[in-house]
Amino acid sequence: MTQKYNSLKLFSLTISVALFIFLSCGDNDNGMPDVTITLPEISISDITIERTAGDEFGSFYVTLNKTHTEDVSVLYEFVDGTAQIGKDYLADSGTIIIPANSLSKSIEIKIFGNKVREENRQFTIVLKNPSKCTMKKSTGVCTIIAENGTELSTSNMGYLSASTYPDKQLIWSDEFDGNTLNENFWNYEIGNGVGGWGNNELEYYTNNTKNIFISNGNLIIEARKEQILGYPYSSARITTKNKKEFTFGRIDIRAKLPKGKGVWPALWMLGANINSVGWPTCGEIDIMELIGSSPSEIHGTLHWKGIDGHKSKGQNYFLQLGDFSQEFHVFSLEWKADTLTWMIDGKSYLTISKSDFGAAVYPFNADQFVIFNVAVGGNWPGSPDENTTFPQRMFVDYIRIFQ
Repeated sequence: MTQKYNSLKLFSLTISVALFIFLSCGDNDNGMPDVTITLPEISISDITIERTAGDEFGSFYVTLNKTHTEDVSVLYEFVDGTAQIGKDYLADSGTIIIPANSLSKSIEIKIFGNKVREENRQFTIVLKNPSKCTMKKSTGVCTIIAENGTELSTSNMGYLSASTYPDKQLIWSDEFDGNTLNENFWNYEIGNGVGGWGNNELEYYTNNTKNIFISNGNLIIEARKEQILGYPYSSARITTKNKKEFTFGRIDIRAKLPKGKGVWPALWMLGANINSVGWPTCGEIDIMELIGSSPSEIHGTLHWKGIDGHKSKGQNYFLQLGDFSQEFHVFSLEWKADTLTWMIDGKSYLTISKSDFGAAVYPFNADQFVIFNVAVGGNWPGSPDENTTFPQRMFVDYIRIFQ
């Protein structure tokens, strides 16, 4: 019995010591068990909303990284940036509560409708005074995409050509007075062509209204610096191929041009038989080209196939005051059998005749179609540099063809 009693006493003592050690390790200085509670972290999202003609609604999302057994709350307020409350957007400051065992709640805002094409705008929402949580990301930025607006005004200052000419009739024109491009006249060309349209150009042409649209009586082609399908710039290129093709006449195109290194606007023509004979056999008439690093200089040029390959001939014209981005000018071609004459604001500066071709085939007594485009980069203008600003726009007021 004594041995059994001693064994039992020793066992009880061992249990007591173990329990003491356990409780000692788990107690804090106040003698209470040490319990650590990690509060959830709260964050708010950034958002982007495209502005349209009508009001648009969007939501910031306030989120926790984990749920809590109690309600979580945080104050929020809006801070104007380039976007202003009451003018560009509508929202109320206040308190947001994320209920117990939930992870998120949204804050709705209203973006006022506006068709005007402007620079993108931003405002900020700020979280503060978190309760039952800790702050992880306290600010959210709303970017209002305004650069896609379809209404854009520009000064109409500049040269106006005559609406009629003696012994000539207007056979076709586009005054760009509608709301959209007239696809009975024009085709969109999409992509980067073959080898950057044969010139190692850097843009991707689209039919998106961000790159081509009509506003206030002008066709507007806009080149942008943006990644699109692997290309660093976007722009637009349209043609009248198979829709409006003609031989001879006076062509007047009133336009205001973009500028900047690497920017390359053109108003030009190609032989309607290009699909069967190829370039340069079809013949190319460049009514106007401008290299953006020299915004006061335009070029008129012919391209054709000579006896020993590609040939070209042309002439440049320098504006005496200002540059071609500042106001409208009229770029004209007087196209007759065996002769072409280039004009700027009614003044001729280049004439090329069939006699200049020697033994080469003269392709310019046959149908051609019209092309408008703004290229970026390429063999001739080179690439844009850090001083080239985007977007760059070409405004075309009208094209008129008389015979």
